[in-house]
Amino acid sequence: MLSKFEQVQQQWGGTSDVIDHWLMSRQQLLIDYCKLAGLPPFENNSRQLPTSSQLQLFCQQVVDYISAGHFKIYDMVMDKWKTTGYSPTQEISQLYANITQTTDPILNFTDRYCAISDDDDIPDLDQDLSSIGELMEQRFEFEDNLIELISESLARPPGA
Repeated sequence: MLSKFEQVQQQWGGTSDVIDHWLMSRQQLLIDYCKLAGLPPFENNSRQLPTSSQLQLFCQQVVDYISAGHFKIYDMVMDKWKTTGYSPTQEISQLYANITQTTDPILNFTDRYCAISDDDDIPDLDQDLSSIGELMEQRFEFEDNLIELISESLARPPGA
């Protein structure tokens, strides 16, 4: 996921403040996910379960990322489009719908782990981390496609 992110950042970073903000938020989420899951470059040979505070922090970051997408980033994009006379295409609307479909499953993870304590037994954590990783990867792919369409539209406003 980190290498894919680096490709997206190189391709689309710097094209828009909105996209840069989105990518910075995603980068922090990816780093924290990799730390939590013990993935490269943060792998630990003597893998220990994350603490409850680490899980809670990650859950809060996931909620913040999703909220920023739905209630800030998309609004910023729409405002930017309105100033250039652009409106979303069917393809953009479908990508947004696909992104939205990943929201509830991802939030289910946060609901399960946001209030966990260090004494709680969490036998499914590895499987759940794997599942949320897959969901985030899917969401990021949809977002990448959306970023591409947004960047192209902002670079070439209607009538240009």
